[in-house]
Amino acid sequence: MPSQLLAKEDHERDAAFNQALHGQSANQKSAFMAMLSKDSKAQQVAADAYFRHWDNKDAKIETKEDRESRKEDYANITRNYYDLATGLYEEAWGQSFHFCRFAANEPFLQAIARHEHYLATKMNLQSKMKVLDVGCGVGGPAREIARFEDIHITGVNINDYQIQRASLAAERAGMSDQLNFVKGDFMQLPFPDNSFDAVYAIEATVHAPSLEGVYSEIFRVLKPGGIFGVYEWLMTEKYDATNPHHREIRLGIEQGNGISNMVKVEEGHRGIKAAGFELQHAEDLARRPDLIPWYFPIAGDFRHMGSVWDFFTVLRMTKAVRGLVRKLLAVMEVIRLAPGGSARTAASLAKGADSLVAGAKEGIFTPMYLMIAKKPEESVSSS
Repeated sequence: MPSQLLAKEDHERDAAFNQALHGQSANQKSAFMAMLSKDSKAQQVAADAYFRHWDNKDAKIETKEDRESRKEDYANITRNYYDLATGLYEEAWGQSFHFCRFAANEPFLQAIARHEHYLATKMNLQSKMKVLDVGCGVGGPAREIARFEDIHITGVNINDYQIQRASLAAERAGMSDQLNFVKGDFMQLPFPDNSFDAVYAIEATVHAPSLEGVYSEIFRVLKPGGIFGVYEWLMTEKYDATNPHHREIRLGIEQGNGISNMVKVEEGHRGIKAAGFELQHAEDLARRPDLIPWYFPIAGDFRHMGSVWDFFTVLRMTKAVRGLVRKLLAVMEVIRLAPGGSARTAASLAKGADSLVAGAKEGIFTPMYLMIAKKPEESVSSS
């Protein structure tokens, strides 16, 4: 991983901005109220810093230099994105920020949990293991997997606000002794070599500027013989970088999801092996012959609901409601009930959702490329 892509971390700066932007809003049980409690000027700063990477840069005129600039600024892009989007994520989707497969008549939250259980089972996680969750979000998967396998999980996250939300949720769930959340950049993990029995990442390492770089850091902190499991976002072999329509979809996914550089499946494999892992299993779960598509909730498709309680989850994702929310937030910004940049963020998330659905339907994108890899028993990491 080129050293010039790794900006020196500044936790004091990040903590100060987090306080200016979020204040005490992390303590709010309501994600929507937490979102409205943010400082308007600070959020506008975050929005300007984030969207400058995509303003006036559509797929037709995007350059290699544009992509390199985003890769170099990956840490700020990721941090700013989740400062902007976390409240909308929690309100619309819950506290597990990932997709999943669905069985017939399976409720949404049950399917989300099953997807997490499946990863834990494929990794053969065992009771009392010390496990790292890379890019832990607000801790939804960590809580579920810790309960499921009776293990201790440390979550690492670059965003201070999400760390606060995750820690508070763990405390409210009575799981503070089983969960620990740490501020850190996964390209330079704040842990000694050989620290964890297992490591997993759920749709998080896509934010890295280099998969080889983040996988190498995971390799370093994993004990010899330990297992790494990941659900990775990747473009499939059907993706054609010379196809303008494909590029438009990829760019929409990146902008709407805070991603500096999407890559293809082959690069995921290459990154795992270059980091030193033995790849034990690789499979695109989105290609399983499921009757229900993984993307049905973000497509606003009521036909596949597994429970009446899923109605509101799907409703929030319909284009009509997304448009209404965007207009409502724009009005609320004008009358200063919502912080600056809220409507723009909602519009960007909607564009990202549409691009995800388009990528899935055309078979050029997957959010659940599963890789299970082992660090060789005889391996010795070096700092």
